[in-house]
Amino acid sequence: MSFLMYYLAVINFLTWVTYGLDKGRAKAGKWRIPERTLLILTAAGGSAGALAGMLMFRHKTRKAKFVVSVPVLLVVHCVIVGLVWQWSLK
Repeated sequence: MSFLMYYLAVINFLTWVTYGLDKGRAKAGKWRIPERTLLILTAAGGSAGALAGMLMFRHKTRKAKFVVSVPVLLVVHCVIVGLVWQWSLK
């Protein structure tokens, strides 16, 4: 269980930073991080970091695939963590 918590902390921080970097690049008119990369990080467990990045940086908040998929993945990830936590108590 502790490995899972460390993994989630790292992937969520990395995802949050990536969303912030992409927003900064968008404002500066520079090369962008592909949306696919942002969504892969989100799906890999970084949904909380993605949602925080979307809200804090006001990034990808008009894109339907982000507005829908990020909260859905957050719920899925919470359910999975809850099930793993419950299973680890047995």
